[in-house]
Amino acid sequence: MPSDTEILTERDFAAPRHLVFACYTQPPLIKRWLTGPSGWTMPVCVFEPRPGGRYRYEWHKGEERLAMSGVIHAIAVPEHILSEEAFDQDATGGTSKSAVDFAEKPEGTTVINRLTYASKALRDQIAATGMAEGMEMSFQHLDALLAEGWS
Repeated sequence: MPSDTEILTERDFAAPRHLVFACYTQPPLIKRWLTGPSGWTMPVCVFEPRPGGRYRYEWHKGEERLAMSGVIHAIAVPEHILSEEAFDQDATGGTSKSAVDFAEKPEGTTVINRLTYASKALRDQIAATGMAEGMEMSFQHLDALLAEGWS
């Protein structure tokens, strides 16, 4: 937590940057990995990879539902995505900003995501939800998808 309003995550993937970036920006790929804990699916996934583009994710597990929408402010293929998002359930008290950077390394790609919330209280509330565990489960799905060897 680099500041009172931010959460910073960093994760390495054993794949070239262009493939990792594709998994973050192509709906058929997003639906295959961004599902968190076991049993969740993503029946709705829209992602328009351009400045001003919109995205929408809806997750389902039985009768449980979770959904978020966002707008992309800037995108540099395959290096950076800057967006603003909000959950339908408004757990964050409004929008949060997400800056995702893709750093290429000889052994793969490091993804750095800086999430910025409106206040420290909101940041702390989100951090206490089990967000880190859910993100890591999704990242494990992404590891498996990248290991399939497509290009």
